[in-house]
Amino acid sequence: MTSPNEEEKRPENEKKEKRPKIPRQPMHGQDPAVRIRNFDEVPYGYTDELAKLESSRCIQCKKPFCIEGCPVRIDIPLFIKKIKEGDILEAARVIKRDNCLPAICGRVCPQEDQCEKVCIVGKKEESVAIGRLERYVADYEAKHGRFEMPEMAPKTGRKVAIVGSGPGGLACAGELIKMGHDVTVFEALHKPGGVLVYGIPEFRLPKAIVQREVDYLANLGVKFMMNFVVGKIRTVDELMEKDGYEAIFLANGAGLPIFMNIPGENLNGVYSANEYLTRSNLMKAYKFPDYDTPIKRWKNVAVIGGGNVAMDGVRTARRLGADNAYIIYRRSHNEMPARKEEIEHAEEEGIQFRMLTNPIRILGNKDGWVRGIECIKMELGEPDESGRRRPVPIKGSEFEIEIDAVVMAIGSGSNPLVASTTPDLKVNKWGNIIVDREKTGRTSKKGVFAGGDIVTGAATVILAMGAGRNVAGAINEYLVYKAIGW
Repeated sequence: MTSPNEEEKRPENEKKEKRPKIPRQPMHGQDPAVRIRNFDEVPYGYTDELAKLESSRCIQCKKPFCIEGCPVRIDIPLFIKKIKEGDILEAARVIKRDNCLPAICGRVCPQEDQCEKVCIVGKKEESVAIGRLERYVADYEAKHGRFEMPEMAPKTGRKVAIVGSGPGGLACAGELIKMGHDVTVFEALHKPGGVLVYGIPEFRLPKAIVQREVDYLANLGVKFMMNFVVGKIRTVDELMEKDGYEAIFLANGAGLPIFMNIPGENLNGVYSANEYLTRSNLMKAYKFPDYDTPIKRWKNVAVIGGGNVAMDGVRTARRLGADNAYIIYRRSHNEMPARKEEIEHAEEEGIQFRMLTNPIRILGNKDGWVRGIECIKMELGEPDESGRRRPVPIKGSEFEIEIDAVVMAIGSGSNPLVASTTPDLKVNKWGNIIVDREKTGRTSKKGVFAGGDIVTGAATVILAMGAGRNVAGAINEYLVYKAIGW
């Protein structure tokens, strides 16, 4: 038997109890055979028990790299600690200090490439499920909490216009309104949310959740102007000179479709991912005739691309009744930029992946409708500027796939409307707005800032939000101190 004195002499690391090894907790959801027939959200989210168990996996490390891995720098260890202690509403308050859209980020942000990627627990085990815990906290607050006004600065009387109500615009609005400024968000569409409502399907991000987050900002005092196309109804100059806005944040995203410029793209049955998803998501075409926007329910659909938009498109096609829904991607499975979870869900739903395959021609029938697609097999060569191995065509490997619709999901560009109506606003060769290198979002035009996809090109929700938060600080400094030397 060990004596008390012997216990005292033991090294410190031997006295500590070993932390029980708890596996990462799964998030259960709809059965694939059921969910391909509806547009309801796929994962159910954590129960209270699962969330508490998962929260206990966090070791509360002294140097939390997870915070550095988060573009909006949420105090991740603290909110997880609050879950473990059972104080979920306090966990929500912790998150909302830095992130005004937690229910959205918990669902669609690529945590596996950000906060979870640098989680210390992940060095020996699976990383703590930070994203799933964030979603749990946000949903718990919506069900059990009540609206609480955060700390608000005194009103400054200064007016800020935000162009675009996507994640970057919403994040910037949430920060600026707390800083005391009057904030108006101008949105071209009839619903706020930008890509969150027109691009991401209901089964991945329910629109009621987006509206809930928008309502939170409205309760803080943010004003929303719908059906307002900046560049048509009002130019940037007119917003400043006629309407009295002292600063403008351009967060109008990258919504211009990109095509491959191959023969047959003008055939009936060829869509951009923007049109296909907007019809289904924003216009509720999947509920036709309850909603009056129609969408043709094709039986054999090919979606070109390997990102999250491609996964959204092909899984939408499956739910709209496609017997054969294909992903055609020119690289291999390992190079796909889509989230691992989205790829796994697509595989479970019977999506057919044609990897190392590149379309070279869309085939049509005598009536001008798609009947097939001609492709060529590829092999991977040396890495290109993206760091991924470059796909190289294999001579003589052409083949055809019988389809009746094609959705192009190979990226999107910047809509030129705002830049073309603002002559002194500098853009690069791709039409993206040029900002300074200090991450303030300052453009070439005094008082005008920009951030998110309109600056970087199409990226993630959380990166756009990070830009929105950074720019909010720069706008506040500009308004308060009237920065000299723009």
